[in-house]
Amino acid sequence: MMAMSAAPTPPTAASAWIEQWSHLVEQGGAVLDVASGNGRHARYFALRGHPVLALDRDETALASLAAVQHVSTRCADLENAGWPLREDEKFAAVVVTNYLHRPLFAYLFDALAPGGVLLYETFAVGNERFGKPSNPAFLLNPVELLGRARSVAGHRLSGWFYQRAACILRAAHLRCGRAGTRANPPYGP
Repeated sequence: MMAMSAAPTPPTAASAWIEQWSHLVEQGGAVLDVASGNGRHARYFALRGHPVLALDRDETALASLAAVQHVSTRCADLENAGWPLREDEKFAAVVVTNYLHRPLFAYLFDALAPGGVLLYETFAVGNERFGKPSNPAFLLNPVELLGRARSVAGHRLSGWFYQRAACILRAAHLRCGRAGTRANPPYGP
C-alpha cells in the first residue's frame, strides 16, 4: 500500500524578493495582492501600515485574513470571471507572486496609481529543468512582462527591470533595460 503524500504547505513568510523591493511602495499606500492565497504578502504589507486588498478565488484562504488589521478581501475567480475591480480602484503597489495568467496583464497595469509599482515574481522559462511548473503556459518568457508593460501602458511607465523572473515597474515614463541586467535601479541591490 502506497502512502499518500500531503499537499505542500503554502509559505507563510513573505518572499525575500518582495521584501527586498518593498521599500519602493509609497509609505502607507494601498496594496493589491493578486492571487493572494493564504495572504503572506497581504500580511507583510499590512504589518507595515499599508491598507491591502487581497484577491483570490479560495474563500477559505481569504477567511484566514479576516482578523488581520488593514486587510480586506475579495473572492474572485481571476481566470474565469470578469476583472473584480472598479476602474477607479488604484493602488500604490500591485503584488503578484508565483502566479501567471497573461490575460490579466493589462488589468494589473491599469490598477496602478500614478507613481505606483508593480512587484511581480513568478517562474520563468528554464524552470522546467528543475521541476514544476514546467508547462510553458505557466512560465514567463525573457522580458515578456516588460514588453507587455510597454505595449499596454507605454508612456505611463518608467521601469526598473531586474531579470529574475520578476519585474518592478513604476507608473510615470518608460525607462527599462535589457534582459539579464538591472536597468536604472532606484536604490538597493
